[in-house]
Amino acid sequence: MLTVLTESTSNASFGIYMPKFSGTIYEILSAPISVLEIVLGYVGAAASKSIVLGLIILATARLFVDFSIAHPIWMVGFLVLTSVSFSLLGFIIGIWADSFEKLQVVPLMIIAPLAFLGGSFYSIHMLPPVWQTITLFNPVVYLVSGFRWSFYGVSDVNVSVSLAMIAVFIVICLGVITWMFRTGYKIKV
Repeated sequence: MLTVLTESTSNASFGIYMPKFSGTIYEILSAPISVLEIVLGYVGAAASKSIVLGLIILATARLFVDFSIAHPIWMVGFLVLTSVSFSLLGFIIGIWADSFEKLQVVPLMIIAPLAFLGGSFYSIHMLPPVWQTITLFNPVVYLVSGFRWSFYGVSDVNVSVSLAMIAVFIVICLGVITWMFRTGYKIKV
C-alpha cells in the first residue's frame, strides 16, 4: 500500500514536470486533445505502473508469507482507487512544482507523514479519542482502512465511508486540475 501510494505520486508528478522542465509541454497543449485526455494519459500511465508494482510486491510476498485475501475484488478496487487518487495528487504537484526541490518536498514532508500517521502500522482505535478524531481528517486513513478490510475483513472505518472519502478526494483533485488548466496556472507562461 505504501509503495503504491508513493509510486503513484512520484510517477505522475515527474511525468508532467519533465515536459514543463524541457519545454515540450507546449506541444502537448497545442495538440488536438482535450484536457481530459491529457489527464487520462498521464494519470493512467502513473496509476498503471503503480498497480503493476503493487501486484508484483503482492506476488513476491506470497513466496515468503502465506496469506489470504478476504475480498479479492475489493482489494483490486482499493488498489486502483489508491493509485488513481494519488496519481491525481501527483499530477497536481507536478504542475505546481517549478524546481526539482519542490517536486520532492510534498511527498517527503506531507505524504510520508500522512502515510505513517494514517494507521498503516496500527489501528487508529489504539489512539486516545481526541487523536482518533484528528486522524479521521487524514485521507490515507480511508485508503488503508479499506485495503485492510479487503485483506482481513477488519477495518477502522466503515468501508462505505472509506469509499465515499476516496471519492471526495478524487473529486477535489479533479477540481484542482480543472482549475489549473482553465486558468493556465504554471502551465502557460
